Amino acid sequence: MSVTVLVPAAGMGRRMGATVNKQYLALDGRPILAHTLALFDSHPQVDHLFVISPPAEIDYCRAEVVERYRFGKVRAVVPGGGERQDSVRNGLLACGAGPQDTVLVHDGVRPLFPPELIPVVVEAARRCGACVVGVPVKDTIKEVVEGRVRGTPDRERLWQAQTPQAFRFDLILKAHRKALEAGFRGTDDAALVERLGHPVVMVEGSYRNIKITTPEDLALVRALRAFSKGEEP
Repeated sequence: MSVTVLVPAAGMGRRMGATVNKQYLALDGRPILAHTLALFDSHPQVDHLFVISPPAEIDYCRAEVVERYRFGKVRAVVPGGGERQDSVRNGLLACGAGPQDTVLVHDGVRPLFPPELIPVVVEAARRCGACVVGVPVKDTIKEVVEGRVRGTPDRERLWQAQTPQAFRFDLILKAHRKALEAGFRGTDDAALVERLGHPVVMVEGSYRNIKITTPEDLALVRALRAFSKGEEP
């Protein structure tokens, strides 16, 4: 059973306020996406990588990231869709995985995921069919409707979902197809599997596994990388 990683990198990154899409912003002299791909390309348990890019950026992504940094496990750069869910579905249809193979979906702008968790995620997906990496929330969460607090969920039961999310291929493909048929939009891939009534297990990740969405996120990731190397951020 092989392990395939889909890396959606088709976001526009409007909140970054940059002239290029966020996945190509520099982090220690390399595009953020290159750091993310390196986590999986160098891991012995990963067999295949597929990058999902805006159609207009496929040639750029291939030349300036995949070929420039010699990622040998990247099999293709797949055109993305209108929304992230469409992009992941395109990746699933393009990757050629077998029904019992394991597929990981990981955001292209999460370059600090600890690669030592890859075997844990793969094993959980093989055992249960679906898993999510996440961390317990630190803050009290309020449910707010029209500016008023409606309730306070029990914080002990709340986790912040991250990526990678890992699935048995036949299960996640079915979940995406059923969602497409019903016109259902989920906030992540696990939500599509949950909708089928299939259990999804949680694997505890790291608070460092930040998704770079704003300039503040990028500054924090730079600081964390500098700290881990003993440098001044």
